[in-house]
Amino acid sequence: MKILKSLNKSYLSILIILFFSMANSFSENKPVDIWNIDKEQTPENSDNKELISITESELEKEKINIFNMQIKDSSDPIKIDETLNSKEIKIIGLYDPEYSGLKIDMWSNSNGDQLKYLFSNLAKIKLSQDASELMNIVLLTNAYYPTKNISEKDFLKIKSDWLIKHNNLELIEEYLIKNDILNVHPKLSKYLVDKHLSESELDKACKIFFNNSEPIKNNYLSKFNIYCLINNGKKDEAQLIFDLKKELGFSERYFENKLDYLFGYTNEIDKVISEKSILDFHLAHKTNPEFSFEPNENTNPLIWKYLAASNLLYQTNEIDLDELEKIELIEYATHNKNYLEDDLFQIYKRFQFNIDQLLNAKAVFKSLTNIESRALLYQTVLLESDINKKIELMKLLKEAFNKDKIGNAFDEKLKDLLQEVDLDQLSSKHTSFYLENINTDEKKQNKIKYNDDVLHQSKLIKYFSGDYNQTKIEKDLNNFLKKIKKDKKYTLSKKDIILIESLKSDGIKIDKKYNNLYKISDSEMPTDIQVMINNNELASTILRIIEVIGQDELDVLDEDTLFFIISALNQLDIDSIRNKILLKVLPLKV
Repeated sequence: MKILKSLNKSYLSILIILFFSMANSFSENKPVDIWNIDKEQTPENSDNKELISITESELEKEKINIFNMQIKDSSDPIKIDETLNSKEIKIIGLYDPEYSGLKIDMWSNSNGDQLKYLFSNLAKIKLSQDASELMNIVLLTNAYYPTKNISEKDFLKIKSDWLIKHNNLELIEEYLIKNDILNVHPKLSKYLVDKHLSESELDKACKIFFNNSEPIKNNYLSKFNIYCLINNGKKDEAQLIFDLKKELGFSERYFENKLDYLFGYTNEIDKVISEKSILDFHLAHKTNPEFSFEPNENTNPLIWKYLAASNLLYQTNEIDLDELEKIELIEYATHNKNYLEDDLFQIYKRFQFNIDQLLNAKAVFKSLTNIESRALLYQTVLLESDINKKIELMKLLKEAFNKDKIGNAFDEKLKDLLQEVDLDQLSSKHTSFYLENINTDEKKQNKIKYNDDVLHQSKLIKYFSGDYNQTKIEKDLNNFLKKIKKDKKYTLSKKDIILIESLKSDGIKIDKKYNNLYKISDSEMPTDIQVMINNNELASTILRIIEVIGQDELDVLDEDTLFFIISALNQLDIDSIRNKILLKVLPLKV
């Protein structure tokens, strides 16, 4: 099996030199167009290439691990002009700063201690969609790293932690592949491949390796890469990398046994199943035609996902109703979304109850086992015709799930049942339960309706989408203000003032005679945010704004909060983000 064992040490040195030469051809310094991250890179002239030479003696003396070798990445170094003393500054991101009105040096005035504090606070909040989008923008915009009281490693960890928490696999994949930073973010890279593999999507998991241009440092990712090569029909390449790892001290019997089978060196099946990682578990499955595994509550959630995606879980229609432990396990798995709720409730429907139990379910269910009580309540919900009694039973059933800490197992099914209920027929005591649990996730895409009787709902807001030239907006704004001044009944709202102040911030001039239409108090801006603005801490200010938004969507924030958010963005000239917020919160939508 071991190709390299038959080679002499001189030949080994040649192989390693060739290996690095190939890697080097992809990893030398190149000018990078940071404003067009999709643009294909053109290779440098051979005159600028650096020859890497490793002799046998150097290899022995320095004990160089080729998988930990520092290879310069084409996406890392960006040559800065003489005003920055020709230093190489790494910029890793996805978005052009101009796209959101940000700047490449937006972190330069930020204090690392303050950043760590802000990120620590944000990590405790389940951010709304609006706040999450802002977070993606601020963290993934191409910009120089902050340097004061924070290391590059710490800052990259912050990015990784956020992307993992946000759990947008497509965004993570784009970020890793476009920047060619598998080695820079091993934790994030491992998270991506493990999540894909847990969904039984091996091709997606392997994609990150096939787009990587440098030797893989992380041991786990290196093993994953070898398996991907084998699965993709590149056994020779996989064998070479594996043998090089062996020569450099790698030893892991479980992994080697599985590879022996995959390479075709043995037909003997190693039936050992490791749950140490999702990769280990997957290899056990793929190398054993008679693979069988029964999970339990302590089984890794990724393995649960894998079992569900690979159709390796119990078939619910084959489970005996006396096997309460298995049903309890299915409830747990349903709570974690590894079983469909419909499958669980089909089991509940198979339980047999007498007429007395069904007629007196509210009194009887407490005397049954937890599983039987849920089955009885569910069957009674289906049989009950009185809407208010039906809701009472649903509430009891939801409480029974919550009591055993498996509330998510009765989530989608509850919404489906509530969809059949007419809200107008409910008594007031059931309305709150209905509204809390009915499916309200899908927001209607409302259209803007212009109202020329209200300033912030008028056609003037078209300016923020680029549909107004400056001369016309000035004329129309002043005409509107003239009409407001004559109308004694019209009082400028905070949203009206937000619109006016934003236009003034962009250089739109209003007549002096309208200056007394409203007043702005200095106290309306939180002191800490104003200090950040005064210090030109652009990125820190946006993070503080994200913290203010928190779990709320922008369109539900009170007008005072919206005012200081927009005021902060006006002061920092971040017009693109500001305009998107204004178009979301100002117009009347129907």
